[in-house]
Amino acid sequence: MSIERKPIRRGGIRSAGYDRGARILEIEFDNGSIVQHSGVGEEIARRFLASGSPVSYYRDTIEDEYTSKRVK
Repeated sequence: MSIERKPIRRGGIRSAGYDRGARILEIEFDNGSIVQHSGVGEEIARRFLASGSPVSYYRDTIEDEYTSKRVK
């Protein structure tokens, strides 16, 4: 599965994308690692992708709340 990511380039996050059908949020960090979080609702993903401080939103709302899988 390939999720199209858009550049973010803020706070250690290089890019991120969301697959609405699969409810997967994929995040690429500046260190090159890529993590997928499953079960993420569309509104949560939208808020994360639009956030002025995506790393804070990620830590507060996504990181420990949704199952994650490192894909790279």
